[in-house]
Amino acid sequence: MVREHPLLIAGFWKRTDDVLEVKSPYDATVVGETYFAGEAELEEAIRAAQVAFTAFKGYSAFKRGELLFAIADGMEERAEDLARTITMEAGKPIREARAEVGRACSTFRIAAEEAKRIEGELVPIDVADDVTKGFGLVRRFGIGPVLAITPFNFPLNLVAHKVAPALAAGNPVIIKPSPKTPLTALILGEIIMESAELPTGALSVVLCSDELAGRAVADERIRKITFTGSDVVGWKIKAASGTKRVTLELGGNAGVIVDEDADIEYAAKRCATGAFVNAGQVCISVQRIHIHKKVYNLFRDALVKEVAELIMGDPLSDDTTFGPMIDEAALQNTEAMVEEAKAGGAEVLAGGGRRGNFFTPTVLGSVTPSMRVCRDEAFAPIVTLEPFDDYTQVLLDLNNSKFGLQAGLFVSNINKVMQAYETLDVGGVIAGDIPTFRVDNMPYGGVKDSGFGREGVKYAIEEMTEPKLLVIKY
Repeated sequence: MVREHPLLIAGFWKRTDDVLEVKSPYDATVVGETYFAGEAELEEAIRAAQVAFTAFKGYSAFKRGELLFAIADGMEERAEDLARTITMEAGKPIREARAEVGRACSTFRIAAEEAKRIEGELVPIDVADDVTKGFGLVRRFGIGPVLAITPFNFPLNLVAHKVAPALAAGNPVIIKPSPKTPLTALILGEIIMESAELPTGALSVVLCSDELAGRAVADERIRKITFTGSDVVGWKIKAASGTKRVTLELGGNAGVIVDEDADIEYAAKRCATGAFVNAGQVCISVQRIHIHKKVYNLFRDALVKEVAELIMGDPLSDDTTFGPMIDEAALQNTEAMVEEAKAGGAEVLAGGGRRGNFFTPTVLGSVTPSMRVCRDEAFAPIVTLEPFDDYTQVLLDLNNSKFGLQAGLFVSNINKVMQAYETLDVGGVIAGDIPTFRVDNMPYGGVKDSGFGREGVKYAIEEMTEPKLLVIKY
């Protein structure tokens, strides 16, 4: 029997006449049913969030922290249910799905701690001649209803990175999940409602059309938008958002540098993980690897060996390490990018083609920066290899992109690490590992077409709060 997941509208479970069957990317079987919200449901969610914001102001930092701890505990109790749902609707191998659940629990626990240490400052006011006594007090306050728009590739933890900071700051939140993977967000909503005593209307999970989502983006009652997804959609959201706060995490085409003194076996193993985890459908997936020419052949062979050991198959199997792509459109786009690269002279070192709903893990050599596989975000199991012999120049080559999310360095010389840190136009430089590395308390976000603003719980809370000054003269 197919499991039904009603929408969560202002604390109540709702059904509509517009049914969505969610299908497995692996074998196209129906894994669950939910509903698209209409205009009335969206209006109810926004109106209730406004009311809930007033009620939330009465919650102490301690109480907000405790409810977030309770949510994390509730998630742990249903960890396997969450993991299997992620796998069934996103095609993510079950071992990766379980890891995502663990990270999401950690995200809520970090938020619980951060709720209790949203700090302000004392500002001296005796810097002017006519003021002799007094001080200024600055505190941060929740900004108001938050609209969180999330993608398919991390249907739990990327939702957690928006919901947990919002609740920590005392902000109601409306989640608009991807229609490709809405079930996980709805289960999270169920867990939150069962675990935490939130103000009525403080949480809604509203699956709706892009047109309706656009109305919410422009609605003056929404005070903050946090979006993770494509750069094309992200900049449209920014243009339509008016005066409200916006955080955009828009992906990238992350680069890696492997220098001549790197541990080649370790670098190859980590790059294989970074390039092909979740079938490459990760914003900080390893896409461009620049290898010193002295170790290029050694690294190439080591990477191809690692790729050959990936196990493609049923994502619900504990043995599977490489799953299907999300849908037919993603497969067709990936195939087109690889074929264009081959026509331009790229050499296929591994993979390079479709196999049913899978695209085989692909390594390309002899690429040029103008190829789409180098220039654009692949969001696919594709990695390119390029040799270099000038470290200063390769940093500039890595910057030759409209994106700038994260970069990875396998470099032993600390001076070169610092040179990269000062030169690279990215939001984060990961020295000693791949750009796919992320810990959930890190500031996370990018520059250029990778967006602006930062996630990572503490930093997301800052984006969702407003500093307010109180001056006391005596």
